[in-house]
Amino acid sequence: MEIIRAASELKTRIAALKEAGKVIGFVPTMGALHEGHLSLVKEAAGHSDVVVMSIFVNPNQFNNASDLERYPRDLQKDAALLEGTACELLFVPSVKEVYPEPDQRVFDFGDLDKVMEGKFRPGHFNGVAQVVSRLFDLVAPHKAFFGEKDFQQLAVVRAMVRQLNYEVEIVPCPIVREADGLAMSSRNLLLSTLQRKNAPQIALTLSESCNFAATHSVAETKQQVVHAINAVPELEVEYFEIVDGNSLQAVGSWEESSYVVGCIAVFAGEVRLIDNVIYKKSMS
Repeated sequence: MEIIRAASELKTRIAALKEAGKVIGFVPTMGALHEGHLSLVKEAAGHSDVVVMSIFVNPNQFNNASDLERYPRDLQKDAALLEGTACELLFVPSVKEVYPEPDQRVFDFGDLDKVMEGKFRPGHFNGVAQVVSRLFDLVAPHKAFFGEKDFQQLAVVRAMVRQLNYEVEIVPCPIVREADGLAMSSRNLLLSTLQRKNAPQIALTLSESCNFAATHSVAETKQQVVHAINAVPELEVEYFEIVDGNSLQAVGSWEESSYVVGCIAVFAGEVRLIDNVIYKKSMS
């Protein structure tokens, strides 16, 4: 695996690989890598000839300065974790490499980025669209791989690709979980012992709510999930929304959509965790 820091060098390497007919698979990350990220690399390797990963903590998508400051960073550990995987090029740019000039672009995603994460983290998805589009410009991948844990982010990236006419296939990858069910996240490193012990209740409650939903309304299911998680010490729900999986708009009944997803954000102390569960997805 080769570590590249300069955008110009990366572009030269990618151009040569494409000239040789190689399919480029790209995994954008903010580092603090874990098995979830490695599963994206494995998925990318199965769909492409060369896997490129980026590690870049994007300041434009943090609306909380202390959250940006606290975000875990350990390049040495990350690089060691990638050794022996299919990752061939690791792009680790500075802010100046990604944003030679301040990115003033403002994207319009309609209501897609106004709900859930967008409501509680204003400007977050504009920052995501800025950085992903910049990375796509630099890497020029054929395929890009994103985890389904960040469900809303996936929808926003797809919308951005359509808007900017990128010729890149967005490949969604299943949530990877710890043995106790907690969705893998770089933020899990920030949890205290008690918080880490109780955090799996998020996934457990979401899973159990699928059975509850079979005989209860959307409103009753929402209430049940929020009440159950808030009853756990150190956990407090910021939002739980049951939405159409495509538009991300709230549904009032299970019959309203053939694709229904529950998306949640929970504070464990000051650490913010997200997860989701699919209640209904038509196979047609």
